[in-house]
Order: sequence, then structure tokens, then C-alpha cells
Amino acid sequence: MKFLIDECLSPELAKRAVAIGHAGSSHVAWLGRSGASDWELKPFILAGDWTFVTRNAIDFRGPAARPGSSGQYADVAIHAGLVCLSGPEGLDLEMQLDLFDEALSELADAPDLVNQVLEISIDTDGQITVLRYELPAES
Repeated sequence: MKFLIDECLSPELAKRAVAIGHAGSSHVAWLGRSGASDWELKPFILAGDWTFVTRNAIDFRGPAARPGSSGQYADVAIHAGLVCLSGPEGLDLEMQLDLFDEALSELADAPDLVNQVLEISIDTDGQITVLRYELPAES
């Protein structure tokens, strides 16, 4: 699995992924894609077979109550997976790494993320929640 880390998250996440064996992982900025809009990133993500890691869940999976009803992945038939990291405003590096480590741990146990979303959230009390589901949803 190779991760592409969105520019809204620290490049340290890509370094962490590479360090634990996901050698093809990278950060949007490292690939000259800084400032690209979501719709410009989408074909790049899909063509590169990247598992995309972002903080902008709604932009990619649509609203939480109806994932896939809108967002960049709404019309995607097959993708390498989407990892959404969510937390309070000002998600600092330590929280980003904690959430990403949780995602990596989850994926170590069940690595197939094809056509799935893995959402890792942290609330203001530090409680981490893991949610995994199909996208597009199975019929």
C-alpha cells in the first residue's frame, strides 16, 4: 500500500508511512501538487493507485450521513482506499500522528482498503473513534 498525504496534513505522515514499510508513500507537496484543487488531484490519485489520506473528508467522501452521495469519490467505481483523519480545529502534528498511527494499526490487521473509507476521529477529550465502510456502498 502506498499513501498519498494531502497538503492539509503534515509531510511527517508520509515519512512515518515510509519508515514502517510503505515505501511508495509520498506527500502532495513532494510531487509538485501543492495548491491543486480536489478535482485536479482526483485523477492523479486514481491513476497512481494511491490510498489517499486527508483531513477534508467531506470533500472526498461527501457528507458523513450519506457517504458517496457527493464528493470527489462519489462517481469512482474503484479506488485504492481513502483515509480520513478528523479532529478539533487546529489538529496539531502530535494529533495527526496519533490518528495516522491508529489508521496504520487498523490497516496492519486488515490491509485491504480497496473501495473502502477508513475514518479515524479524535474528539476534544482525546477519545479516538474508528469507522470503516464501503465506498461506493455495496448494493
